[in-house]
Amino acid sequence: MDLGLGGRGYLLTGASRGLGFATARALIDDGARVLISSRSAASVDAAVSALGTAASGVPADLADAGAAEALVTAARERLGRIDGALISVGGPAPGTVLDTAEEDWRAGIESVLLGPLRLVKALVPHLDEGAVIGLVLSTSVRQPLDGLAISNGLRPGLAMTAKGLADELGPRGIRVVGLLPGSIDTERLGQVLASRSGGGLPDAGVVAPIPLGRVGRPEEFGRVAAFVLSPAASYVTGTMIAVDGGRLRTP
Repeated sequence: MDLGLGGRGYLLTGASRGLGFATARALIDDGARVLISSRSAASVDAAVSALGTAASGVPADLADAGAAEALVTAARERLGRIDGALISVGGPAPGTVLDTAEEDWRAGIESVLLGPLRLVKALVPHLDEGAVIGLVLSTSVRQPLDGLAISNGLRPGLAMTAKGLADELGPRGIRVVGLLPGSIDTERLGQVLASRSGGGLPDAGVVAPIPLGRVGRPEEFGRVAAFVLSPAASYVTGTMIAVDGGRLRTP
């Protein structure tokens, strides 16, 4: 299938590795150009080098109030056009509801909720009909995850915000979609497992709830995200798409 990505430009945050990097790779492979960002300048440089000439990068932390406007300015200058964005932020600190410190909750609100919202507000004036905003959320939108109280508390709210945003932008022909990755083989998954057990859980403990019997690969998420961001998904908006191997118990 031709996704219709040739010549299009996309901004991807949190994309120097993991799910964002895999999505950038899939977009480029189908003819798009990308501007990627993450907090580490060294990681951004390494990712751009690996992705090739269709990629450029800017270090940025969405928790910083000025990052959104700076990213949009850079995207317009380097891409010439912004056809869409995949907005992802680093996972908040792990912990239970009662054991998580208030400052961690506040930091989570700044990075998980306010950071993406600032970027959306900065982006929207520069988006035309056919553009799309994708938000990388979590299966915690539908089902709480053990030891991730902040994610369980904030991701569902951002999902409902995305749903409302789809209503607001739909008349302009702009789509908004959420992606819910499950257990996918990324650095973040290793960090979460280590926080629970002090050294990672046995493979069986991770895969047992997954009907497909394995964790996902980043490129499997990347291909789904690239489709959602493409013109091929032009009638998909206001919905949350799980990429989790069937782990969620909700439809």
